[in-house]
This record gives sequence, C-alpha cells and structure tokens, in this order.
Amino acid sequence: VQLVESGGGLVQPGGSLRLSCAASGLTFSRYTMSWYRQAPGKERELVAVITSAGGSTNYADSVKGRFTISRDNAKNTVYLQMNSLRPEDTAQYYCNGRNTRWASIDYWGKGTLVTVSS
Repeated sequence: VQLVESGGGLVQPGGSLRLSCAASGLTFSRYTMSWYRQAPGKERELVAVITSAGGSTNYADSVKGRFTISRDNAKNTVYLQMNSLRPEDTAQYYCNGRNTRWASIDYWGKGTLVTVSS
C-alpha cells in the first residue's frame, strides 16, 4: 500500500495550494481519508476528514471556511484545497487512510511540506 502526497511548496500569505494524495494497493472506496499536519515542535493534528463515499466532511476549527477536502474514487485520490493561507498553516501535511470496517488498518503517506511566508 502506498499513499503519495504532492502539491506542497512555498506560498505567500493569502495564497492557495492544492494538495493531492494518490493511493495504490488498497480498495480506496473502503477507506475514510484524512489530512493531518505537523508543524515544527508541535504534535500532529487532524486537519480534515472525508468519508469513504465523500458524503461527509469535517474540519479543524482553524481551517474551516478556508480548506476543502474532496476525493475522486475513480482516481484513488484525495485532495486538500487550501485557500487564504496563513503563516501558521506552515507544516508537513500527511495523508491518512483508515479502513471503514477495521479501524486498526490505516496507512500514512510520507508527507508534503507547505510553507507560508512572504
């Protein structure tokens, strides 16, 4: 199983980025997908979650109204559209997939770095 994130980079405050996470080796439609982030010196935190069919999403309060999680089950890919980025959004962003039936089965990507700075 592989989860491969892409789309990170350096962006100015107020800018936008779209992260992608391509999954392989699993039945993607059977996994709840999430984005987490970890800033230097801080614990990893949940940013956004989307259910297996994409019918429900949830967000951390800090990103509500600015970030949007979506998925394309035909492409085995989950996205995170990030708008109105702030310096405090700077972090390594990780993709996570958790099996909807067996929660102990979950996978992580290696992350992609997002830096928000002028």
